[in-house]
Amino acid sequence: MNGLYVTYVKRALPLKQLALLFILSAFAITAGVLLYTNLSKDIEIFDNGKPIVVKTMGVNVKQALDRLGISVGQDDYLSKPLDSVLDTQAMNVITIKRAVPVNLRIDGQTRKVMSYRDTVEEVIRDNGIIVGPLDKFEGVSPKDTVKAGMDIRLIRIKEEILTEQEQIPFAVVEKPSKTMNDGETKTVLNGENGIREKYYKITYEDGKPIDRAFVNEKVVKNPVNKVVEYGTVLNFKNSRGELVRYSKVIKMKATAYTSSYVDTGKKPGDHGFGITYTGLKAREGVIAVDPKIIPLGTKVYIEVPGSTPDYGFAIAGDIGSAIKGNLIDLYFDSSSQVHNWGRRSVNVYILNEQSDGRWKLNENPCKK
Repeated sequence: MNGLYVTYVKRALPLKQLALLFILSAFAITAGVLLYTNLSKDIEIFDNGKPIVVKTMGVNVKQALDRLGISVGQDDYLSKPLDSVLDTQAMNVITIKRAVPVNLRIDGQTRKVMSYRDTVEEVIRDNGIIVGPLDKFEGVSPKDTVKAGMDIRLIRIKEEILTEQEQIPFAVVEKPSKTMNDGETKTVLNGENGIREKYYKITYEDGKPIDRAFVNEKVVKNPVNKVVEYGTVLNFKNSRGELVRYSKVIKMKATAYTSSYVDTGKKPGDHGFGITYTGLKAREGVIAVDPKIIPLGTKVYIEVPGSTPDYGFAIAGDIGSAIKGNLIDLYFDSSSQVHNWGRRSVNVYILNEQSDGRWKLNENPCKK
């Protein structure tokens, strides 16, 4: 068939015309090649890191990708806009990064997002999530490479200082009182509890407390001690129900005397008859003592153990040559009383309330 064609051409066209036809065909081919060469663009595509180098007659990025059958999703990254005109003079580099699904577990919610980012922190930033200074990731770190199906969990950490108050119990301070009877008490100042504040740091993870740590404490109010006075004055009630307040008690022997000549060697009308050593008039309630044991002027109460009535309140107002040591002499108005008294054991209470060491001649020693 080729032979017939050539023969036909030779027959149909003169030799010169045939040569011209070949020249025109070669020119057209060369012109087409030159035109393709001038209009084609060099492009290098990195599709998820995989390089593709081609020439394309596409005018812009979209045409070039369409001619290559490469599609780009709405979440994928494209380094040049689709309508970018391709450069005919230089290599056109186009980078495509494919988005992958990622699960974000944050603030109690889980949502799936598509991301083309390389690291976890970039995905977090792209989704408008602010990471607090105490927040932490679970299972991943901010610099980890993103993978399809990755779970990114961010735990919110919050710390706060909690203040708790506790009472500081007041103390009870007891003070002795020399004016109060033994067994008596009196509150002179009411106590008041103080307040101590304790500070704890509470740590929360996603709103739930997970740790409680003691930080510090401070006394914001000091306690006021309760002051109670207690009596130190010894006392008892005598047979007549009278309160006898004393500083000490001495067990003694007691005899009795009157102002008679037998007891004093003086008769009525003699100088000093009926007058004691201290100048007191001799009468019941005035007793003779050894001043070394009981100083003169001391007020006492004389208790007689048993069923015998007490001698009662008295004052040490006299002395006697035979009254030595723990022996006292009680004054009675009649000799019969002296005789009936004889010699007895008594308890001599030194009264708490004493004079300043002086006594009055008209003082009634039987009064408290």
